[in-house]
Amino acid sequence: MFGRAAKGETFCRTAKADAPVAVRPSLPPPLRDLSCPSSDLQASGNMGNMATEIVAFLLTVSGWILVSSTLPTDYWKVSSVDGTVITTATFWSNLWKTCVTDSTGVSNCKDFPSMLALDAYIQVCRGLMIAAVCLGFFGAILALVGMKCTKIGGSQSTKARLTALSGFHFILSGLCCMTACSIYAHRITTDFFDPLFFAQKFELGAALFIGWAGSALCILGGLVFCLSLSEGSRIRQVPCFV
Repeated sequence: MFGRAAKGETFCRTAKADAPVAVRPSLPPPLRDLSCPSSDLQASGNMGNMATEIVAFLLTVSGWILVSSTLPTDYWKVSSVDGTVITTATFWSNLWKTCVTDSTGVSNCKDFPSMLALDAYIQVCRGLMIAAVCLGFFGAILALVGMKCTKIGGSQSTKARLTALSGFHFILSGLCCMTACSIYAHRITTDFFDPLFFAQKFELGAALFIGWAGSALCILGGLVFCLSLSEGSRIRQVPCFV
């Protein structure tokens, strides 16, 4: 038989003993301490985005340096020695001047006398290369302001927009440089393989390959900047339930 002695306790009598035995009610298991992983996840995501931005900045700045060095480089095109037994002089030119180097190593250069008298493709290449250098310069400034490893630029959302804008500038810079080098190279190859062209033929100079390499780095780094923004936007605060 059962009897209640106090609040929360129940007593029962057994057949073998007259003394009541207290039976305490069972308690629910203690709640486990649930820690919220959102802060750790957000911190690791920020570190990953920061490393990605640093890699993209190194790529874009390296490409911009190559693009900038392409503009004043001498050897955009070099005279071809195909079919020539004895070479007495080497002709080469860039966007600003044309030169000739004799067998003794002495060079004589002549600047283009008039901008309006130039061929259209040279004027187009000049404009594209200058635009590429300017876009890369402004892209580098925006990247320094918008990167997470810097202390300037405002809030995180503002810095993310500046980083994406920087990547867009670098992509345009690479496209401008690649277009300029491709137009110049197309003119060289067209004259070289033209059987009716009997003037001095030229081959691709070292400046064109430097420009192509720099433009590829700028485009690649700009795409990484844009992708780092899209990856950073996926990180959200995870709600915790206890």
